[in-house]
Amino acid sequence: MKRILTYITVLLTLPLTLCAQGINDNIERGNNEEGFGGGAVYSPFRKNQRDTTKTELNVPQEIRQWHISELLGEVIPVNADTLQHLYQNWHNTDGMNGEYNYLGNMGSPRLTRIFFNRQAIPEFSFLKPYDYFMTPVNQFYFTDTKSPYTNLSYNNSGDKITGDDRFRAYFATNAGKKFGAGFLFDYLYGRGRYDSQSTAFTKFGLYTYYRSNKYSAYLLATRDHIKLAENGGITNDEYITNPEKTEAGSKNFGSNDIPVNFSKTWNRNEVYSLFFTHNYSLGFTRERPIEIADTTTAATDTLATAQVDDGPIYEFVPVARFIHTLNLNQDNRSYINYQQPKNYYADTYLPYDSIDKTKNLNIKNTFGISLLEGFNKWAVAGLTAYATYDFHRYTLPDTLPGSPIETRSKTNEYTLSIGGILQRSKGKNLNYKLRGETAIAGEDLGAFLLEADANLDFKLKKEDAYISAKAFIKNSNPSFYFRHYHSEHFWWDNSLSKEFRTRIEGTVGIERLRTKLSAGIETIKDYTYLANRSIPNAAGNGFLNRIAVAQESDNIQVFSATLNQDFKLGILHLDTELTYQNSSNKEVLPLPELNAYANLYIKFKIAKVLNTELGADVRYFSSYYAPDYSPALGQFYQQNQSDKIEIGNYPIVNVYANFLLKQTRFYVMYHHINEGTGNMRYFLAPHYPISPKALWFGLSWNFYN
Repeated sequence: MKRILTYITVLLTLPLTLCAQGINDNIERGNNEEGFGGGAVYSPFRKNQRDTTKTELNVPQEIRQWHISELLGEVIPVNADTLQHLYQNWHNTDGMNGEYNYLGNMGSPRLTRIFFNRQAIPEFSFLKPYDYFMTPVNQFYFTDTKSPYTNLSYNNSGDKITGDDRFRAYFATNAGKKFGAGFLFDYLYGRGRYDSQSTAFTKFGLYTYYRSNKYSAYLLATRDHIKLAENGGITNDEYITNPEKTEAGSKNFGSNDIPVNFSKTWNRNEVYSLFFTHNYSLGFTRERPIEIADTTTAATDTLATAQVDDGPIYEFVPVARFIHTLNLNQDNRSYINYQQPKNYYADTYLPYDSIDKTKNLNIKNTFGISLLEGFNKWAVAGLTAYATYDFHRYTLPDTLPGSPIETRSKTNEYTLSIGGILQRSKGKNLNYKLRGETAIAGEDLGAFLLEADANLDFKLKKEDAYISAKAFIKNSNPSFYFRHYHSEHFWWDNSLSKEFRTRIEGTVGIERLRTKLSAGIETIKDYTYLANRSIPNAAGNGFLNRIAVAQESDNIQVFSATLNQDFKLGILHLDTELTYQNSSNKEVLPLPELNAYANLYIKFKIAKVLNTELGADVRYFSSYYAPDYSPALGQFYQQNQSDKIEIGNYPIVNVYANFLLKQTRFYVMYHHINEGTGNMRYFLAPHYPISPKALWFGLSWNFYN
């Protein structure tokens, strides 16, 4: 706690050394995105979400935010974070709607059960389970503000022995209309309700940008430190499902007394990232009609106005744009294992107590040329051509031939790709984006991507409705760590086929009825996964752990359909989300058939100023053979098919009170209030129970000064 107080003191005093001037008032407000800082939740039924909270402060309080696309630095306006709804769920590792499997402790590795929500596996695959904490470039929030803006948030549960803390601070300031800067600090410490389960994460990020009519540049530098203790799960599930048969039936037996498989074992990831994108536009200046002069969208770098001596209003109209984007990443991963149970692993390739280390240096440059949409009435779409050079240097443990001495080997890989984009984003009713890319040289030669998405707004019996459709065809090389991996207990060098995927999905929504229905189907050829190859222990008790990379040569098909339906009767609200999905190969790609979330609450004001939500929500999914988790790999993998167990068919219920007072959001929540009822199978990963019932509180405070 002393460390947190120190961080708070530093971050509160730092903004006092900075100043801000003005804002470019012509930034277009975005829609359909959540804002920074937690709690700004995208609703498919609200197109323009904004804060309506009134304040008596005299300083300007308007902020505008946007994302930057990682490929070509496209500016994507989003809504600022000031929403109250669902703020109590922001800290949940299982997601806002409880769709993730995880190991029970805040920040621990997780995997979404909704297949269509799974993102592509990154080249440094060890970071995939930490998307709860990691912030991709295209999800970071750049801010334009009229006065220095600070957001502080703090979430807490439990005591100094088993409790959890998370503190975040975000600061933004402007120096004129063209230049802005800020930082993000994020500190998470989950002590864990079970033994050897703690998490300790730290993030620090700095950003800056410069924008003018012709030249714009955006810079983001981040450092992430992720460290967690690994316990390998509990030794006997009956400590949870049937405690009377174990010593857990004792009154003095707590969750942290349950025996676990590992101790003195840690995973650590250290990530340094630098993202820089800039572009230069060529165009012309023209006089603009006064009646539409205020519709400029400077946030998208497309139009900027200037007025001279109360005369005509002029605008700069970009016609072509030259783009360069640089991504630089240094990823470091260590697995430290000082104590493990006997007869646990089937193989040992390196000396005992070896520290498994691997590194990845990635330098990626993209150059693009765009003919922009909208510079005349015939330019109804934009056209972009680009080329990308992607370089990786991997470092792995290795051994000398005929010797057990551990060394380090380095592997260099590169890929040269070309691509093109046809995009319409300013249409009144119909917008679309078509993209094609192929690798023409290097390790991924022959890989390609074709993707398309379209959105159509229309009237359905006088109701505002919309349809969106997405599709892609991918032929991609499995990541380096599927092809090569060396460690103390797992070792492979594989020659793998490219994975071929096709998907098509669509969504229809009616805003006033608060209804959204999505459905899609995906087919996968040569699906690549971490397979469980455990073998029976010669002693006759249990199995010896072994993992290998496998590919499924037969096609796997996944069908998914999701219905979002919200109801309202006076102050009473019921929000629901129901997903059905089916995998044609449940052994290789297991998925729960049903995943559900429901939130019942009343919403009202106290004394006309305190916005209040009182309610309860529930998460549920049907039983299935969920992926297991490997501490030595830090990733999820297939269960042992000779000793597999089902998880699921257990609801998790939270009750909460959620408040908004002017610039402050705060909540009190009782997590897992139904513990001790039903079948007691509260596992979100095999042998990893979720935390027992606990009281949480959280606070988010915005400052404008």
